[in-house]
Amino acid sequence: MKWVTFVASDSPSPRIGWLLPQGAGATPDTIAAHSQLPATMLELVESGLDRARELASRPPEKTWKLSEVRLLSPLPRPTSMRDGYAFRQHVEAARRNRGVPMIEEFDHFPVFYFTNHLAVTGPGPVQVQRLALDKLDFELEAAIVIGPRGRNIPASRADEHIFGYMIMNDWSARTLQMDEMKLSLGPAKGKDFATSLGPWLVTRDELSQHAQASSSGERHHLKMRAYVNGKQVSFGNLKDMTWTFAQIIERASYGVELQPGEVIGSGTVGTGCFLELNGSKITDNQWLRPGDTVVLEIDALGRLENVIAEAPESASNPPK
Repeated sequence: MKWVTFVASDSPSPRIGWLLPQGAGATPDTIAAHSQLPATMLELVESGLDRARELASRPPEKTWKLSEVRLLSPLPRPTSMRDGYAFRQHVEAARRNRGVPMIEEFDHFPVFYFTNHLAVTGPGPVQVQRLALDKLDFELEAAIVIGPRGRNIPASRADEHIFGYMIMNDWSARTLQMDEMKLSLGPAKGKDFATSLGPWLVTRDELSQHAQASSSGERHHLKMRAYVNGKQVSFGNLKDMTWTFAQIIERASYGVELQPGEVIGSGTVGTGCFLELNGSKITDNQWLRPGDTVVLEIDALGRLENVIAEAPESASNPPK
């Protein structure tokens, strides 16, 4: 199932629906809904996969074409949002480009940081203020949404706690980020202005044909691509995560009860950002500017398209 949060012309309020499968007498761009659906995606996630499957099996009362609606983030207000650091290729390249060796601790445990779950966008414009536009970067990632709650979840059972998957663009203001990282507290203002998720939330069961079982959790053979202004700049595969989502869940849930609606990102795939591409001389000091279009694609998860827009500064609180 592919679930969406959207705004239609017949109602100003966001609502949820699902994409009808092509075999149901509809084209793949048809959104369906009925009056028994929960009001929000978080409520659907809390109800569980079985309930979501049952709701999507009912005849729709109304349908829309994707062209007739405005898609929001599938989960506009996650319960929380963590981002991992799971692709060795990206970590090695980024450190090599800074002239530092690969860090030994990468192989000891999966690491993550918390980012701003209240600054989530979906497809469409991303508003960025002046300071964050200095060396603005995209990051090509996948993300999971936690379904059933759990504490101290072993990796062998952690995939059972995943409701679904979606594309994640972890926008990064590199000048702000590099200054902040000198203080050894992790990303802050360089990351918290926006994270884009979408275009839909794909339930775990729908990805079973792409899943590769392992003792450390499922891996998914899904090609990942990024385009800037129509030119492909990145290519990778989700199966190449050094740390699986199951292992990240095991680490995150140690001594902590994970809740429905928490989002966890994979971290950037190898070649999945300009910071890495510029440092490796694949691109030549290229950064994002207002008006640029960034498209992220992951097989089976869809196509997330965003346009960078410069946001006005507040006259009452100008930056220093």
